[in-house]
Amino acid sequence: MPDPNQLLRWRLILGKDSQQSLDDMGGCPLSDADAEIDAALAAIYDDVPEDGSSGGRSAGLGSSAPRLAKWLGDIRSYFKEDVVSVIQTDAIERRGLKQLLFEPETLKSVQPNIALVGTLMSLSGRIPERTKETARMVVSAVVEEVKKKLEQRLRQAVMGALNRKEHSPLPSASAIDWKWTIGRNLKNYNAEVGTIVPERVYFYSRSQRSNAWTVIVDMDQSGSMADSVVYGAICGSIFASLPALDTHVVAFDTEVVDLTEKCGNDPVDMIFGVQLGGGTDINKSVAYCEKFITDPRKTLFILITDLFEGGNEAQLVRRMGEMTAAGVKAICLLALADNGAPCYDEGLARKLSALGVPCFACTPARLPDLVEGALRGADLTKLATKTEPKK
Repeated sequence: MPDPNQLLRWRLILGKDSQQSLDDMGGCPLSDADAEIDAALAAIYDDVPEDGSSGGRSAGLGSSAPRLAKWLGDIRSYFKEDVVSVIQTDAIERRGLKQLLFEPETLKSVQPNIALVGTLMSLSGRIPERTKETARMVVSAVVEEVKKKLEQRLRQAVMGALNRKEHSPLPSASAIDWKWTIGRNLKNYNAEVGTIVPERVYFYSRSQRSNAWTVIVDMDQSGSMADSVVYGAICGSIFASLPALDTHVVAFDTEVVDLTEKCGNDPVDMIFGVQLGGGTDINKSVAYCEKFITDPRKTLFILITDLFEGGNEAQLVRRMGEMTAAGVKAICLLALADNGAPCYDEGLARKLSALGVPCFACTPARLPDLVEGALRGADLTKLATKTEPKK
């Protein structure tokens, strides 16, 4: 006989229409708690005929805020946070339940996550006034969570790359440059004690130079780039907080929006300043960003886009070629997100890669290593192979 627990799991996965078949295999009664789980899943995953007639599960969340709130409470009671996030996203995408984001009482019950922030960005012009403050609180919670994970590592990566190019006369055990010290003292190897007796010890500099590098984050705000824009905005705000960097953050579709002032104050303001959707003119945005390049060899240009260019592609390729030839460290992130292989224009990606502009997807957790390597002058193509998520 099949395992009853396995039968129950299949019943919850397959839905009400599987009840008879599973009963024939040994029975699969649902407890009251199981029935609530089943109803919560049915509201999103069961097929409902277009004519509205009964057939399969017909449960739905409707437009009632209390019913939505109860449904959100149910799924949070029975599923872990990562599963809740998936179900919420499916509720919005499969059932078009964007109304669950229009009521403050309901929005407070939603599990904050990157996908939800992307949805709120796409709806920012339609969110009722009474809900805006709650929406801001939800976005702020996600931003703070991401910053906790990334800020310290990004700061260490940037300052480590910049400060370690200069040595300091001030002694500090934690700041010893072991590689340089050993290399410069190999001639002082003492065979009797079997070790190197250094004539001089070299230390990394702890100084923080102001605006040592220019970092430009240029983000495609088309609808498919929602997660990448959220991460890009947060990372841009972290870069802006570092005195060693002159940071500029730009978002574009067919128009260009300079978000630099907002990123220096509050990344939440910057996120709500993005308008997802519309066409794409990458060339126009790159042309706008060129004015920020004063010292090409100390400029890092991060272009976040899927490369589906609606503007002048030939001119874009020429601009990027001139940029890299002048010494700019240019990288194209096809996605800055946690999951999935991006959909992108492979032809344009190949053209940019041939110019020395690697095009690849990158998870946020790997971004600090990418930035540090770029600032240190590492080979960007090799960095790309190390940083791109495994498929």
